[in-house]
Amino acid sequence: MSAGFDADAFSIAILRALAEAPGEGGMSLPRLGKRLGQGASVVMRQLTLMGDATLGGVRGPGWVRVVQLDDRWVAHLTDAGRAVAESLPADDNAG
Repeated sequence: MSAGFDADAFSIAILRALAEAPGEGGMSLPRLGKRLGQGASVVMRQLTLMGDATLGGVRGPGWVRVVQLDDRWVAHLTDAGRAVAESLPADDNAG
């Protein structure tokens, strides 16, 4: 993982959810928020930290990218994010 960013439980949940999105289609913020039980603004803040922007002098790990398609914001895993998601231990709470 990135030296400047520690993956907390919320970040891991986002990585897992995006890894399960079909193909490379990503997932809309409202859908991701609903899946995680969080509002879209909370999810967007976390995605910002997980992207590659520099915040507080620390560059993010670049695990996700968020793009606007028409009027929808869609989150995608980057190759780095997919590699991290694939390296995560199995989720015993999945169901």
